[in-house]
Amino acid sequence: MIEEQLTRSVAAWYPGATGVGGTLKLSGGASQETWSFEIMTRSGNVGAILRRAPEGYGAAPSRAAGLDAEAALMHLAHQAGLPSPRVLHVFDANDDLGPGFIMERVEGETIARKILRDAQFADARSMLARQLGRIAAGIHDLPRAKLPLLRQRTASEEIGELAREYGSLNWPKPVFELALRWLRDNDPGPPVQVTLVHGDFRLGNLIIGVDGVRAVLDWELAHLGDPMEDLGWICVNSWRFGELDKPVGGLGTREELFAGYEAAGRAVDAARVTFYEVMGTLRWGVMCGGMMQRFRMQPDHAMERAMIGRRASETEIDLLRLLAPRI
Repeated sequence: MIEEQLTRSVAAWYPGATGVGGTLKLSGGASQETWSFEIMTRSGNVGAILRRAPEGYGAAPSRAAGLDAEAALMHLAHQAGLPSPRVLHVFDANDDLGPGFIMERVEGETIARKILRDAQFADARSMLARQLGRIAAGIHDLPRAKLPLLRQRTASEEIGELAREYGSLNWPKPVFELALRWLRDNDPGPPVQVTLVHGDFRLGNLIIGVDGVRAVLDWELAHLGDPMEDLGWICVNSWRFGELDKPVGGLGTREELFAGYEAAGRAVDAARVTFYEVMGTLRWGVMCGGMMQRFRMQPDHAMERAMIGRRASETEIDLLRLLAPRI
């Protein structure tokens, strides 16, 4: 069915397209749907990726940027020379494919276990923490005047939203309540500069090759806010995948990340990064709880939600490790 819809869509906007083939639904992604396929032309095939949000899926409406905004942000990033796939087409009603877009396929690896352990990525691992700092700086430098409409909240508002989301789970966790109290007591106030924030800048949302980062993906949670939020998020323990002594995604040190960021001309506030690392750890724990709740309501939808839901307990341990020296 989807191949027929794609064939009709691609024929309308891709010059010389003769059809599509190799359609494959990709695993991973508990909130969006992703397909890989080939655009066939007489001069050769073009690898493409479809990203869409079928009815009933997607991030919480209060946080999701929207797929049109995602496509616009990826286009801006690509134009600015940041590693981002080229957006080929944004769906409209004529495509009959729902909200979404098509981008060029970028070859590389997204599975963290392979990136962190396979020998072919050894050279890349040695430079990735600094490279991620430079890329984060590039994202934060994208001009606000060109950005699509995005949500903006202060740290205080984010804490309030986290408290409401946690309360709605009806799943009492004293460690989460301790973290909420610490966040309220240590709210750093407004940032010096409000910028674009990717919102989910971490392994799993990066395509990595032997030469380093080839693409930043999944701009679903992009918003305006404190740029230190992205630096704190990538240091959350859940994204280290067992490499606990390497806080930047299991790849390197905070100092390497900060050096790359500052080399690109932007300043780091380490205390604010720590605040957002705590907030990010709690947010992931609450998100895990939300996935479990959604699985319980619709158990026929995505076993991955139940698997993610179980990880809420890991974040309790991570929060205790972060907060113990600070309380």
